Amino acid sequence: MVKHIILWQLRDELNDEEKITVKTGIKEGLEALVGQIPGLIEIKVECKGLASSNADVMLYSLFENEHALKAYAVHPKHVAVADNMVRPYTKTRLCLDFEC
Repeated sequence: MVKHIILWQLRDELNDEEKITVKTGIKEGLEALVGQIPGLIEIKVECKGLASSNADVMLYSLFENEHALKAYAVHPKHVAVADNMVRPYTKTRLCLDFEC
């Protein structure tokens, strides 16, 4: 299996209300992909970090294998969420993929 972890920082120009809306959209959009993309086992999005955090949103996902992760990256349903709910509102992205 492969774990795929992403940390995002939201854009500075978003106000607090907008950040809440964006975080909710990211969480709902990504978590809804379970059962829709082959090889995707689990997705969880965490948006309520402690004050000590320097990221706004974390994605934790689990895939059957590296091939499934690569297929997820280009799957139209994932791309639609990323293009509409994530990329327009984030300024930084960190990723760690690893076998488990």
